[in-house]
Amino acid sequence: MTYRTLNGKTALIAGGAKNLGGLIARDFAAQGAAGVAIHYNSAASKADAEATAAAVRTAGAKAEILQGDLTSAAAMAKLFSDAKAALGGIDIAINTTGKVLKKPFSEISEAEYDEMFAINSKAAFFFLKEAGAKLNDNGAIVTLVTSLLGAFTPFYSSYAGAKAPVEHFTRAAAKEFGARGISVTAVGPGPMDTPFFYGQEAPEAVAYHKSAAALSPFSKTGLTDIEDIAPFIRFLVTDGWWITGQTILANGGYTTK
Repeated sequence: MTYRTLNGKTALIAGGAKNLGGLIARDFAAQGAAGVAIHYNSAASKADAEATAAAVRTAGAKAEILQGDLTSAAAMAKLFSDAKAALGGIDIAINTTGKVLKKPFSEISEAEYDEMFAINSKAAFFFLKEAGAKLNDNGAIVTLVTSLLGAFTPFYSSYAGAKAPVEHFTRAAAKEFGARGISVTAVGPGPMDTPFFYGQEAPEAVAYHKSAAALSPFSKTGLTDIEDIAPFIRFLVTDGWWITGQTILANGGYTTK
């Protein structure tokens, strides 16, 4: 088996300004990546993108900051074209973007439904499409999904439902892109210790999730630590590149009582 490293590789990270995406950008640079394109969505995360880019450059890699609302095919195509032009090519594409909604099924509006599927499903589809068209041969693609694809709990119908198609997108892309040596995987972490999680949860729900998983006593907060997910994603694009077409539930997940 041929093993791969990050040395000299380039990566595009959608949602790479902060949280898990920002940590992956820093990790890749520290592990020898030549360049990282850091995508952010809006002005609210521009400062985070700039801080992450500064850290990437300090580690010795080139950093390019790219902004865009990725819910249109045209915007996704532009993101990949701009990243490819800036980095001279793309070897690795990581999609960490998403939006969660916790709400009773009967209260979800059509506008909320459309937004959830635009961000979590449509954007993921066109991310994979553009990655398949623009990545260098022998590359790697990873998308973030959710552990709710392997378990279930109430009030996440639109979120989990919008992430579910990404499992099939992943399998189909792996079959189609594999002839060029490109691996495609999806990672479904448990509830992560980031603002992405806390913004939707009441205090009692936070307390529950901090104790629900078997591994809860072994993490910093009881939730999934992003510091544990970033090395796993690094493994998938290097030594574990041959794991393709899979959705992997990483580091805990939701349980039900």
